[in-house]
Amino acid sequence: MDRLKNACPLFIKTYTGGIFISNTTRGICIKIRVTEAERDLIAQKMAAANIRNREAYLRKMVMDGCVVRLELADVRKMVYLLQNATNNLNQIAKRANETRSVYQSDIRDLQANYDKLWTQADAILRSRAKIEG
Repeated sequence: MDRLKNACPLFIKTYTGGIFISNTTRGICIKIRVTEAERDLIAQKMAAANIRNREAYLRKMVMDGCVVRLELADVRKMVYLLQNATNNLNQIAKRANETRSVYQSDIRDLQANYDKLWTQADAILRSRAKIEG
């Protein structure tokens, strides 16, 4: 027993029927409360990572995990532009079905909206390339 105490940083105590290993290198306990759904999600992620020890998994995620916060204002602007272009296209299609003609001004408006949309898409792709590069 004394040989085991000196061999590793773990402190070994005996109790009736066996030994109890206490980790003295980690003396600070941090507790968190989670909902059942959060607990289940942690379990799913542990299973996906093939880790069975919840404490080891949580410690690894706290030490090595990262939080990604995305600024999506540019994507929201693109979605707005896409909605406008779609609405304009639907109005033109409805008018074309009713009158059997399309106005040149409608086509120019539609082209302008799509140009804005492609400009925004290009800006998003360029900003993402800077993040990854």
